[in-house]
Amino acid sequence: MQEGPRIRAAARPLAVTTIPNRRSLGRGIGLAVAASLSNQFGAATGALAFPAIGPVGVVAIRQLLTAMVLVPLGRPRFRSMRWADWWPVLCLGVVFGVMNGTLYLAISRIGLGLSITLEFLGPLAIVILGSRRAIDLAGGILAAAGVVVLVNPGPTTDVIGVGFGLVSAAAWGSYVLLNRHIGRRLPGLQGAGAASLVSAVIWLPIAIAWFSQHPPPLWAVALAIVCALLSSVVPFSLDIIVLRRIPAGLFSTLQSMHPVWAAVVGLVVLHQVLTLQEWFGIALVVLSNLLVTSANMRRAPIV
Repeated sequence: MQEGPRIRAAARPLAVTTIPNRRSLGRGIGLAVAASLSNQFGAATGALAFPAIGPVGVVAIRQLLTAMVLVPLGRPRFRSMRWADWWPVLCLGVVFGVMNGTLYLAISRIGLGLSITLEFLGPLAIVILGSRRAIDLAGGILAAAGVVVLVNPGPTTDVIGVGFGLVSAAAWGSYVLLNRHIGRRLPGLQGAGAASLVSAVIWLPIAIAWFSQHPPPLWAVALAIVCALLSSVVPFSLDIIVLRRIPAGLFSTLQSMHPVWAAVVGLVVLHQVLTLQEWFGIALVVLSNLLVTSANMRRAPIV
């Protein structure tokens, strides 16, 4: 994430957003939990199709199907959108594709649990970069230590896979900020629909080129479709609703479930067994997020 000052400026007000009421807060938390769990099962389902169409094929189908669902649901009013609406939508469309593409490339190389944990650093960085408090710095150090323990750098480390995971992390951090901004400017799912269309336009020529060389079997297409529904359509729609109901700091806290659930789903669905050291690294990253965001939540009044 190269734009440190800009991210800090954007993140500061989000961390102290006033929560409208407890009922809205409860609904937001419930939706965030559902989106998180759906995301991990979708990612695991997509990974099952890797042997036939690879991560690029899975992501291509995912992006195209997402647009086919979200554009009719969101019904974005393109003619009434101004440049102030368009630029975050365009950015979100690009970020959405980069986030998913690099994540699935990482999953294909280093597994679901490690990939999701690395990607999880994105929303955590929003809170750390948006604060100058010692506790947030300590959380950042703890997260870095967790990554070192989890990755266990050495001659056999898949540096490329880890790199994909870190790029996905930067994209996910940008996704949170852009989604929050779009949710305030465009009603309903208009922003989600418009951004998914932008991403689909980018991925369409990639899909044509890829599948002309890798004809997909029907079972792999079916798995990729399920992946798109569970990992894109459901969470992408819910995230915009959630970010209207809860502060970005609480949203980041709730994302603590992603690495843990990814490890569990990876074990159950993909039979990817983690070592005790890897579980310890995941625990450190999750703990760092809870440490950093809990203080911000205590400062956010509930009215």
